[in-house]
Amino acid sequence: MKKIFLLSFLMLSLFSCSVEDSAPNFYYEVLPIESVDIPDSFEFGNVHEIKLTYFRPSGCHVFNNFFYETDLNQRTVAIITTVLPDTDCNQEAVLEEVAFNFEVNSTGPYTFRFWLGVDENGNDTYYIVEVPVDDQ
Repeated sequence: MKKIFLLSFLMLSLFSCSVEDSAPNFYYEVLPIESVDIPDSFEFGNVHEIKLTYFRPSGCHVFNNFFYETDLNQRTVAIITTVLPDTDCNQEAVLEEVAFNFEVNSTGPYTFRFWLGVDENGNDTYYIVEVPVDDQ
């Protein structure tokens, strides 16, 4: 997760060096995942949809993309939003659902780490799920 924050900081640094002030004002924010809908098992060679829900804090937060990191059969997933602070953000927090397709190309089990936020000690916390692969 520290890589996400560093990447966000670098991107903000690049975009904030504009000579003109007419560029859109925005920044990226990583939001914790509230719930995950993932199959109990995968079938080798198939594509499976994985659904995530998160609280969008305001109307200024717009889903941007997934942070998706791969390490062998381990996947780390988080939600990245674009925040538009110069817009009217009167909307209250809303539970949003987003999904991505996962192609199973290994016969070993997959371990998913879904980012839940930061604990009171500043450590990243994850919901960890191991999904076996049926090689039918």
